[in-house]
Amino acid sequence: MEETKKKNGFASGIGFIFAAAGSAVGLGNLWAFPYKTSQGGGAVFVLLYILCVLFIGVVTMLCEIYIGKRAQANPISAYKKAHKNLGFIGLVSIIIPFIITVYYSVLGGYTVKYTVNSFAGNAGILASFSNSKWQVILFTTIFIALALLIVMGGVKAGIEKASKILMPALFIIMVGVVIFSLCLGEGVSDGLKYYLKPDFKAVVHDDNWGKTILAAMGQAFFSLSLGMGAMLTYGSYTDNKVNLVKSTAMICIFDTLIALLSGLAIFPAVFHYTATEGVSQAELGMQGPGLLFATLPRIFENMGIAGKIVSFFFFAMVVIAAVTSVISLMEVVTQFVIQKFKLNRKIAIGIVSAIAFALSIPVGISLGSAFNNGTTLFIFGVDLLTLLDTITNTVLMPVTAFFACVTVGYIIGGKNAANEI
Repeated sequence: MEETKKKNGFASGIGFIFAAAGSAVGLGNLWAFPYKTSQGGGAVFVLLYILCVLFIGVVTMLCEIYIGKRAQANPISAYKKAHKNLGFIGLVSIIIPFIITVYYSVLGGYTVKYTVNSFAGNAGILASFSNSKWQVILFTTIFIALALLIVMGGVKAGIEKASKILMPALFIIMVGVVIFSLCLGEGVSDGLKYYLKPDFKAVVHDDNWGKTILAAMGQAFFSLSLGMGAMLTYGSYTDNKVNLVKSTAMICIFDTLIALLSGLAIFPAVFHYTATEGVSQAELGMQGPGLLFATLPRIFENMGIAGKIVSFFFFAMVVIAAVTSVISLMEVVTQFVIQKFKLNRKIAIGIVSAIAFALSIPVGISLGSAFNNGTTLFIFGVDLLTLLDTITNTVLMPVTAFFACVTVGYIIGGKNAANEI
């Protein structure tokens, strides 16, 4: 295992930070965070999310990276090294990223579509595109293929090299979009108030405290890629040159910053167009999974020709963020398949990708139905994407994250872990 690590591990500490940040930063920040903020009452949700990152996320990430570094193996073997009866936690940590890959790839396909369609104009295409089953399948295929190519390159040649370039570029473009959104004019101040000034009375009045706290915690886990084996797997590729505490802090700061920037880009725009054009918040995707795809294209459309160029680069960066995240998800499952069944990396990732693609088809159809007020392939009254997102984020990921902390704090021993870290 030591030999494998040297051949296919991270070449530098900064490479690990960018790669792990690439895992954390993705559609969890750019797609899920804004719409879950709108569902959770705005600034109250944002505050709870930040608290969850600070008091739960940072500790959990450090624990998971440490468990992976300590074992230099896949999640199942890593937990078994801590205690022979903990292999089931590693198994759950492998199942979770596979489930997320299935629906994440559908959303990734949406970002690819919005990128290539930027010069034709994306405003108002959400309903028609999501309802076109073959288009959704086509762009989901393209997205999975992009991730597949990078993962096949391995850690040093693929993941690390891509992340070093893509993460800084994403941050720069996000800052530019935020600045433009904040300069739109009328309604912007109301959007900032909604996003940054907590209204605790509204949450108390609606009796949504429990739901909002759970949603914020689940979003923190999803956004930081916790409880899904990703950080544990990346930790297994590190060596003593990597400072775990410093790396964890930098990853969490960068990830949270991108999430907060996405909200600054979207909410001022939503309130601006509501105030100036009479567009309802529902039309702009508020409180629904279409918020990113309904609001930002309207911003770009009003920028004229320049907006088409900005739209292309923005959604290209969203594709990149999504790809770097799904890379980490695939890597968790791929690493297990390689080590368990002694398969070649390309064959292993090919099998994982093929199964994920097949399962993504009904998810894509169900999401399109939801965007068009239908109920096709709904379970318990919700589309398959929402169902899978809820199961992983609110149930499975917090459970596995809890066990990661217990493993480090009580089984390995906090004192032993602190000395090794």
